[in-house]
Amino acid sequence: MSGQAGIAKQSIIEAAIELFTTKGFKGTTIRDIAGRARLNSANISYYFQGKQGLLEACLVSFFEPYLSLLEKENKKVAWEDPEICFHRAIRKILVFQSDHHLLTRFVWREITIDSQISREIISSYLMKERYYFKELTSAVIGEHHSALPVSMIIIQLKGMLSTPFLNSHYISEVWGMHPKEPYFIEKYYESIIDWLQEALKVQKSAMHADRPPAPAIKTV
Repeated sequence: MSGQAGIAKQSIIEAAIELFTTKGFKGTTIRDIAGRARLNSANISYYFQGKQGLLEACLVSFFEPYLSLLEKENKKVAWEDPEICFHRAIRKILVFQSDHHLLTRFVWREITIDSQISREIISSYLMKERYYFKELTSAVIGEHHSALPVSMIIIQLKGMLSTPFLNSHYISEVWGMHPKEPYFIEKYYESIIDWLQEALKVQKSAMHADRPPAPAIKTV
């Protein structure tokens, strides 16, 4: 694809993200998107085969890089400390979502709608997300028992990662910050890590429950 075509496609996607976020998918027309992108409506049909195809392109533009960073940290567990990999993945997710806060808000809002697109496309991506989170969590815990079940850790972590971007107006109006601000990301990251360390804390009683008593030391 030529550079000019790539620029046109990106302009359409950016216009769609902004309008889908503010007006909703159903409330946005092809003409609205073309007008915001300053292109002819025919370009949208040519590149995306209509509004539905454009919606899919917006979702892919979020999930592909999002899952890629999770996958990379999962692979690094083979030679790095799993906890470091997990923390780094969380930080990268927050930064990625902050850099694409409009798209992030739209995507997380879209998955709450029981539509065909959410069932077919989003569900497959979310299954991959769950797998990567489960692998990272299990690698940190190892063979021991954490303070919370792995499934509950993942569900709560998922909520913590998405809530500020899904409810950015609340963060802005009540707390006087915005998820796109580096200061917010830094402080929020620290809070998540503090919570995660408690959630992943290995129960000492479980670690030692089946361990046989230490043998007596014989003296000569």
